[in-house]
Amino acid sequence: MTFKMVHENYNVYDLEKSMRFYEEALGLKEKRRKNAEDGSYTIVFMGNDSSEFEIELTWLRDMKRPYDLGDCEFHLAFRVDDFDAAYKKHKEMGCICFENTAMGIYFITDPDGYWLEIVPTR
Repeated sequence: MTFKMVHENYNVYDLEKSMRFYEEALGLKEKRRKNAEDGSYTIVFMGNDSSEFEIELTWLRDMKRPYDLGDCEFHLAFRVDDFDAAYKKHKEMGCICFENTAMGIYFITDPDGYWLEIVPTR
């Protein structure tokens, strides 16, 4: 029996703002979406051509406040082929939240506070 990871879900407070962030920061594009018939939720899958893995952004109509992520002790990692250019872009965007120069990695945060690790291709 073999399992393959296909997506990770993040609930988001402002769907359009989150989609713009993921497109600008990581080059992800909308691949498909599902809207509830009653308008209670929208799910957008974002990804790129370099991987089948997707981020599932879920917006819930009845959520009236930003999500509480606790201590944010979880993250999704992205490997990038031009680490220096990615770092420069994220620095300009103001979304770098933590750097570990000893490990040669850094983290960015999305509009809802989710941490995303940026790792160089080694």
